Amino acid sequence: MTTTSRTADTDRQRDPERTRQEILDVALTEFARNGYSGARVDEIAARTRTTKRMIYYYFTSKEQLYIAVLERAYSTARDAERQLDVDHLEPVSAIRTLAELTFDHHESHPDFISLVAIENIHHGEFIAKSAALADLNTPAVSVTARILERGYASGAFRRQAAAIDVHMLISAYCFFRMSNRYTFGAIFGVDLLDPSRREHLRTLVGDMIVSYLTTGD
Repeated sequence: MTTTSRTADTDRQRDPERTRQEILDVALTEFARNGYSGARVDEIAARTRTTKRMIYYYFTSKEQLYIAVLERAYSTARDAERQLDVDHLEPVSAIRTLAELTFDHHESHPDFISLVAIENIHHGEFIAKSAALADLNTPAVSVTARILERGYASGAFRRQAAAIDVHMLISAYCFFRMSNRYTFGAIFGVDLLDPSRREHLRTLVGDMIVSYLTTGD
């Protein structure tokens, strides 16, 4: 190890949380671009101006670093949902707002989309090893459940639906728009990220969910 590397490691040990977050920032991009197998810890170390030794000091292994990246990516999504204040909105507006928030988050976090796609290629092997992720994903469904409960109580929603199903419908639309934009564009000649179509597509996901819930079984 060079003198410069030793100095860098020493500086980072003085602010461990900042160092950990910097490593996660770079690792998220590296894993999203290259997948678990293609990502290189050496590259992450170089881009954070630290060393593999320091990365393993914080995360013990490449696998644990990858799991930590997954936890952070999902945590960012769930924090946005937890902070969403829809209790003051009537149920139809509330569920539309939730759908639009998911649309916005997926669009602004393309690396999250890539990570989820990559983890599905691995059949959820790594996400299953994280106890934290099960707890992280609970709020997403609970927010939806609260909106549905108010909607049924008020009579605004007529079709009975499980919260997890509604969550899946919203996620499927928003995820597809980002994950399949290249193949969809090549086949149909439609740019799903065309700014001129953004509000149309954003409104569409809300319309779809509202129509489903307000139409009788």
